Amino acid sequence: MNRTKPEETKLVICVWHPFTYWRPQPVMSDTIRARWPEMCVIHLSDYDRLPAELPDTDIFVGYSLRAEQLTHAKKLKWIHSTAAGVAQLMYPELRDSGIVVTNPSGIFSPPMAEHTMGLLIALARNFPDSVRHQDRAHWGQQDMWDLPQRFTELSGKVLLIVGFGSIGRELAKRARAFDIRVWGVTRSGKSESPHAEKIAPASQLDEVLPQADYVVIAAPETSETRQLMGAAQIARLKQGARLINVGRGSLLDEVALISALESGALGGAALDVTSVEPLPAESPLWKAPNLFITPHTSAISDRLWDRETALLMDLLERWFDGREMFNQVDFTRGY
Repeated sequence: MNRTKPEETKLVICVWHPFTYWRPQPVMSDTIRARWPEMCVIHLSDYDRLPAELPDTDIFVGYSLRAEQLTHAKKLKWIHSTAAGVAQLMYPELRDSGIVVTNPSGIFSPPMAEHTMGLLIALARNFPDSVRHQDRAHWGQQDMWDLPQRFTELSGKVLLIVGFGSIGRELAKRARAFDIRVWGVTRSGKSESPHAEKIAPASQLDEVLPQADYVVIAAPETSETRQLMGAAQIARLKQGARLINVGRGSLLDEVALISALESGALGGAALDVTSVEPLPAESPLWKAPNLFITPHTSAISDRLWDRETALLMDLLERWFDGREMFNQVDFTRGY
């Protein structure tokens, strides 16, 4: 593909999301303009002006570009997604276009790993019930001890991380500091992390599930991973195991999860993602026993847009220098 020079490049940044912090912050466009003042950089606050800007856009930075919009982007050569998940871009027209697609994989891993460690501790130490008792000004020590899910420790427990990519590796590093035994599941059954005691291929997921005390779902959303943790997989977990999903809501059978929590088969669960977001008020997940919900906040950090900008700047330098790009999306794998 013919790469452009800065002075002949038009770069458009455009994301609108109801959560304001998912929208690119001014630091991104300001930094690009300062580095390449000769480049045309357009930062749109919503999608209203996007149709008029697309025909001569060379580089698009955003969350999504639909197939009907792609037909108008005659000069487009590269799409950089501001979201690590790119399921919304996995359509045939883009796949067959020859347009390069990159994502910011890796920048969300530190906050997500810390958030997930917080969820592990919260489930082990029953923090959600402590907060509920506090809201009622009730000293619930005996009440909490009498619950089936007793206070426990993390040390010596087996943590199975399903999807042992950059998030999983960062989580494993932190988990080892708690003397947790870390197992991972990857597509190939391989990983370079020194922090995992065992790595299993995805084909052996059902075999390793019964041995886990805690399971964290951190896999990408693809056609192969939808309902990755279904009713059959949840049924294979040991009595009292805890389950955490920080991947995507589509990876987990939420009906089966609720059933396992209500029966007491699971000792607890935590969700940072759900199949429908925002989670409707009428969703039964809100009232499921021993379920801790955080509203898709695991990736949020006050450092987010500095990291997003630094990664994009590195990619732009490589683009203009003709060097190999990193974080390039594999359309075959879907991430």
